[in-house]
Amino acid sequence: MASKRAILRIQMDQQIKGRLGKFCEKRGMTQVAMMSRIANWFLAQDETVQALVLGSLSEDSMGPVARKLLERLV
Repeated sequence: MASKRAILRIQMDQQIKGRLGKFCEKRGMTQVAMMSRIANWFLAQDETVQALVLGSLSEDSMGPVARKLLERLV
């Protein structure tokens, strides 16, 4: 049975769209495939990484969070 898929639209400025196109062309993939991979990667991360990527942590909490993430990587 085929999996159900949803198509979402995103909005970006022309400069970013151009960079996205060049990136995808260089790697031989579609823009939809690349955006799907980014969304899958992002949603597989824990809430701390998601908050860092979204820039939703305060300046005061960035240092301790960054140290914890580096400890995890080591």
